[in-house]
Amino acid sequence: MSRWRVRLDAGALCAVLGEGFPRPGGWSDVIREVSPGRVRLALGFAPTMLRPGGTIAGPVWMSLADTAGYIIVMAHAGPETMALTSTLTINFLRAAQPGELHADAELLSFGRRNAVCDVRLWTETPDRPAAQATVTYVRPMAAA
Repeated sequence: MSRWRVRLDAGALCAVLGEGFPRPGGWSDVIREVSPGRVRLALGFAPTMLRPGGTIAGPVWMSLADTAGYIIVMAHAGPETMALTSTLTINFLRAAQPGELHADAELLSFGRRNAVCDVRLWTETPDRPAAQATVTYVRPMAAA
């Protein structure tokens, strides 16, 4: 049994994100799975994601890692829309071929003030990650 408890399922996350970050078609095509301590996202490919050389650009991966961190915090804390990225460290492991982008995020620590997660990023298969990120979010202080 996981020590993490999901407070917002995929549908509730889509609703909260849709209010603050509207996107064509909503978020239901991005949030693929929410379970205790984990989220899985997928982002459709667009040619604008490519860097010279035809591989997925680093800033695209960084944005997806940050989004995964934000979503995993809200999934486990509730609608904490004011959670802020404190650190994002990313390691690029290999060039990523064009295709649907995936992010598998796992909570490492979830405290009252900070949440830390590990994010694996890939296009071809989860066994061949293109990048790995560690993301820390600062959670807003409860009203005194």
